[in-house]
Amino acid sequence: MTFFPLEPPVDIDRDQAAQEAAKELSKSAYRDSGSLIERAIGKVVEWIGDLLNSLTGSSPNGHAGLTMLIGLLVLVVVVVLWRSGVLRTSRRAKAQAVFDTTRPQSAAEYRALAEREAASGDLALAIRSRFRACVAELTERTVLDERAGRTAYEVVADASRAAPVLREPLQPAALVFTEVVYGNRPGTPERYAVVVAADDAARTARVAA
Repeated sequence: MTFFPLEPPVDIDRDQAAQEAAKELSKSAYRDSGSLIERAIGKVVEWIGDLLNSLTGSSPNGHAGLTMLIGLLVLVVVVVLWRSGVLRTSRRAKAQAVFDTTRPQSAAEYRALAEREAASGDLALAIRSRFRACVAELTERTVLDERAGRTAYEVVADASRAAPVLREPLQPAALVFTEVVYGNRPGTPERYAVVVAADDAARTARVAA
C-alpha cells in the first residue's frame, strides 16, 4: 500500500480567513453579474468570514481546506441567488435599456415621434418613444446624468433620488415600458396615457437646484 505525504497544517488567523473569503467573492466572475449581485453577496461576506473564523480557530485545515470551504460557500450563495431570480434578473436587465443607441435624440424629437406613432395606431411604439422622451427630458433638465444602458427601473431609482416627487408617476410608466417593449404586452390607450403622464411630470416637476 502506498501512502502519500500530507501537507503540514497551516494555521489561518481570523483576519486572513475573512480576507480570503472577501477576495474570493470579489472576483470578476461575481462582479460581472451586476451591482445587485454585488450588494447581495456583500451582505454575506461578513457572515462567511465569521464562520471561517470559528472553523479555522478550532481546527486549522490549511490553505487547501480553506479554499474548498470558501468554494462550497460561494456555490451555495450563487444557487440561492439564482433560485431567487436575482441572477436571472440582472442578466435580463442588461438587455432592457431604455435607449438602444449611445446617441439618443432630444426629448422633443422623441415626443413628436411618439405622437406620430400614436396617431397611426401603433401604441406599442408610441409607448417606447414617449418613455424615451421622458428620460431624455430628465437628462436635459440634469435630473439624470448621461449614462448608457440605464433601464426603466434604474430611471425611477435615479430620478427619485434627485426629485422624490417623480417616483409616483415614473414607477407605473417604467412598468408599462418594460412590459410593452420587452414583455410583448400590447400597447393600449390606457398604458400610453400612463407614460404620457410621466413625461408631463418630467417636464413640470420642480427640481432642487
